Amino acid sequence: MAGDVLSFALLSLSSIIIIVNPLGATLIYVSFTTSMDRITRDTIAKDACRFALIILLTVAVLGTWILQLFGITLEAFRIAGGILLFGIGMEMVYAKTSRTKLTATEKYESRDIEDVAMMPLAIPMIAGPGAITTTIVLMNEAITITPIAIGIVFFSILISIAVTYFMMRNSDYIITKIGQREYRAINRLLGMLLIAIAVQFVINGIRLAFPLFAGG
Repeated sequence: MAGDVLSFALLSLSSIIIIVNPLGATLIYVSFTTSMDRITRDTIAKDACRFALIILLTVAVLGTWILQLFGITLEAFRIAGGILLFGIGMEMVYAKTSRTKLTATEKYESRDIEDVAMMPLAIPMIAGPGAITTTIVLMNEAITITPIAIGIVFFSILISIAVTYFMMRNSDYIITKIGQREYRAINRLLGMLLIAIAVQFVINGIRLAFPLFAGG
């Protein structure tokens, strides 16, 4: 049991951090707040992370109920989520901005509004479809393991948002150390890890949906 909890803890923390992508969110944050003063930038960083945290915690609590409301099985959602994460991972490997996070139109339109904390930073940059999907899948898996695993998912969400907030608050220093080449290298590595996690989601979903494939 201890081994299962440890393995789940590593999976939960790594998958949520990778899909939230604090470094990518920080770079987008910098692009929107370059011309703003320090106080405004700090406020936006705090609001964006607070909104994203509320969204992911709400999804963690109500995700299962939402699936049941629409008659969606966990197995189907797990497979669909794996396919979505696979696509995001592929875009990360090829150093592209994920279309599920921020489109060119959204980026252009968001410059015309005063508060960018909710859109597009909190949604869809930090708490995007990938993060929401990952949270729901992990929570449903945690329920079958142990109550401790449920706490691990909440902890993973808190850590991911805390890291994102820390990087946004220290974005000036980070930008001086991370160039485009380094960012692409890190993004590709994280993309490969995300692809592996996505494939595992699909494998688990197929195994549960079609027990005969697993020899059950």
